[in-house]
Amino acid sequence: MNLDFAFFDWSVFSSFVLKGLVFSVQLTLVAMIGGIALGTVLALMRLSGKKWLVLPAAAYVNTLRSVPLVMVILWFFLLIPMLIGKPMGAELSAIITFTVFEAAYYSEIMRAGIQSVPRGQVHAGYAVGMTYGQTMQLIVLPQAFRNMLPVLMTQTIILFQDTSLVYAIGAYDLLKGFEVAGKNFNRPVETYLIAAAVYFIICFSLSMLVRRLQKKIAIIR
Repeated sequence: MNLDFAFFDWSVFSSFVLKGLVFSVQLTLVAMIGGIALGTVLALMRLSGKKWLVLPAAAYVNTLRSVPLVMVILWFFLLIPMLIGKPMGAELSAIITFTVFEAAYYSEIMRAGIQSVPRGQVHAGYAVGMTYGQTMQLIVLPQAFRNMLPVLMTQTIILFQDTSLVYAIGAYDLLKGFEVAGKNFNRPVETYLIAAAVYFIICFSLSMLVRRLQKKIAIIR
């Protein structure tokens, strides 16, 4: 098999790829913010000690963590329109799916972060008259976020990689942009190789940033 990259012209190529890159970044950021917010609520529910909160949160987390992401994407894309009675676009479906799915993983990260905060600080909050919510908001969660920030960012890198799975419902993400470009240039193999290189550069660069962040947090501790 002979590979030929002479076709590559970024000015033309970018017209296909940048649109997909923008959506992939948007999907990653929205799913990260929504996933961390929902995941934090789930983590607090599981740590509350109240069965009526613990059981549904545990069922949510364990169910989604046991199902392949591409299957969840198809569930939301195919089943939700049947339930609400109207079609839902691939992009909106992807945003909802990733937010709901990633919340299960962010929940476990946040739960570990909350448990890493010494119990003595929680008891100190109660001793000065704080409620459970105030103690979590003012004492525990700020420290938990700092402790878990590198892990949260690592999960976000995985989330960015997983956005390529939205091809299953036809959403125009970064990988779809490369696929369209490959078909237009009639160079699918070379285009997929370039796509792999772009994904590697992005994810490797983010991994290096996470490593530097981890070192800084270690110094603060």
